[in-house]
Amino acid sequence: MQRHFDRDLEDIKDLLLRMGAMVEDAINQSIRALLDRDTNLAEEVIARDDAIDRMEVDIDARTIELIAKMQPAAGDLRFVATIMKITPELERIADLAVDVCERAIELNAEPQLKPLVEVPRLARDAQEMVRNALDAFVRGDAALARQVIDHDDVVDELTAQSYRILLTYMLEDPRNISRAIRLTFVNKYFERMADGATNICEMVVFLVEGKVIKHTAGAGAP
Repeated sequence: MQRHFDRDLEDIKDLLLRMGAMVEDAINQSIRALLDRDTNLAEEVIARDDAIDRMEVDIDARTIELIAKMQPAAGDLRFVATIMKITPELERIADLAVDVCERAIELNAEPQLKPLVEVPRLARDAQEMVRNALDAFVRGDAALARQVIDHDDVVDELTAQSYRILLTYMLEDPRNISRAIRLTFVNKYFERMADGATNICEMVVFLVEGKVIKHTAGAGAP
């Protein structure tokens, strides 16, 4: 019975990692679509989102069935619960990549407002946080998870800095407002991706250490 449970759990974990790879690819392609002003690529990312949604539903169904059949306890139950919480975070991050692509399509219809300096850094940070969050889960690495959590403050500050810069463009010329607002949204989407990575890492710490650090000050510190 335990071998059957372990095999089913490993299958679910593999499916989660496949979903994570698809989400990472969606983030990467959304960044490219924005920076290269590639509307066709943006539309491809949007079209592929349905596959990620279906994968989330499949993982949910399998984990619920596993709990019902095997009634796992202690560490096994914590692992299953972690998967059930990580999956919707990944789906939301993929949705944010779609949001980036939708704003990119709108921005591509107008002249570029300004060279994109802050956005690429913000996007890279968010992408790296998501990648490291998944690595922390795979390796059961609470230390890496805490590093990701700590880096969220950097992303928050960069987002605020970018907003201040875009605000100057809006104040200088009302014709800049719509493009600046769309770029503000894009920055916010990447910040929320980083928040999603942070949430995943809080779950990794719970999985590895049995500690609930959500909503605690200095959560990244051991």
